[in-house]
Amino acid sequence: KLKVSELFFEVPKDHSKPEDGLLRLFARSVERAEKPVDPAKEEVKRLPWCAGLSTTITAQTLAKHGGAKEQAAYLKNFRADSIVKDCEAIRKTLTKDYPENKKKWTIMGQSFGGFCCLNYLSRFPEGLQEVFIVGGLAPLVRQPDALYVKLLKKVAERSRKYYEKYPEDVKRVHDIAQYLAKENVKLPSGTKLNPMHLRQLGMYFGGHDMVLRFINDLHMFGEFTRPTLDAFEAMFPFNISILYAILHEPCYLQGAASNWSAERMMAELPEFQYSGEDRSKPIFFTAEMILKDMYTTYDELVPLRETAELLAQDADWPDLYDEAVLAENEVPVYAVTYYDDLYVDFEYAQETAARIKGCKQYITNAMYHNALGTKAEEVVKQLFALRDDVID
Repeated sequence: KLKVSELFFEVPKDHSKPEDGLLRLFARSVERAEKPVDPAKEEVKRLPWCAGLSTTITAQTLAKHGGAKEQAAYLKNFRADSIVKDCEAIRKTLTKDYPENKKKWTIMGQSFGGFCCLNYLSRFPEGLQEVFIVGGLAPLVRQPDALYVKLLKKVAERSRKYYEKYPEDVKRVHDIAQYLAKENVKLPSGTKLNPMHLRQLGMYFGGHDMVLRFINDLHMFGEFTRPTLDAFEAMFPFNISILYAILHEPCYLQGAASNWSAERMMAELPEFQYSGEDRSKPIFFTAEMILKDMYTTYDELVPLRETAELLAQDADWPDLYDEAVLAENEVPVYAVTYYDDLYVDFEYAQETAARIKGCKQYITNAMYHNALGTKAEEVVKQLFALRDDVID
């Protein structure tokens, strides 16, 4: 039996300027619904999981803050450094009356959540009991150009392996891309599809089942059916989670501008160039790279094109990590790292791990970036094996 408590908090929009307004955060606390034999010995309540329902950001809510310049300034308050300040404010509020030895908490971060964990270790290590990181040892870079070159080469390798597994998809993907380039195909949200969206199936990787649905519709009906378009739209978060797109490259930045890093690096790699004319070569997929064209097609991103451009050109981003603090770290850190990760480069992850004193890793080439969702039992087992020091 579980006892669930749902909590709302108000925190400063900008912790350096608390007078500028507040944000609302939501967290959920889950514990066993047990009554101790001796009520006097009842344990201190468990600290919560941070969850959804926090201040929602959409094109509509952003418009309330003014034009593109004001929107860009507002969005700069939603990177890992701000998230960590929010979490630390919550921890201090919840543990105000706790015994001193109960004030620290354990955090776990998957993917970008791991980036937040490293920021927490850099800024507020005194609040942490231990840290678990899953596919999220952030690259300690100032700007992501070199990182994207590595990730794109990994994506190209995965594209080749995909077409080796599904050789018939070389023609199928070309046929679908050609149809999208010629026809006015719209998703239920209004987003106009083009070959770029098809290539984004690499986020899953390749989305063979989706390719099969598309080509089956074309063969049977000469167009895409509503169920197929609904299924395709559900695969991508950009219309409902705009932060995923608009702060994707800024999440790496420290005193530098991104200037559409992924797009620029992709333009330098011939295997990613697509004209629709040469059908002898397969169309390579992309992964979660954010491209300018997304702001002319994704319905929710279209109004934010100017805002996104301002953020892409902005070099005024504070440092996210303190390598001197990480080098002297005393907080136990346990990480699961994926050798074939398309989202967090393995080599950069190793460099980061080497700079965190006491960081222990479980490294595998048998799982991918989404393993915490698809193989949760194995991932958690390995994390706790690191923590309990039972590997030997």
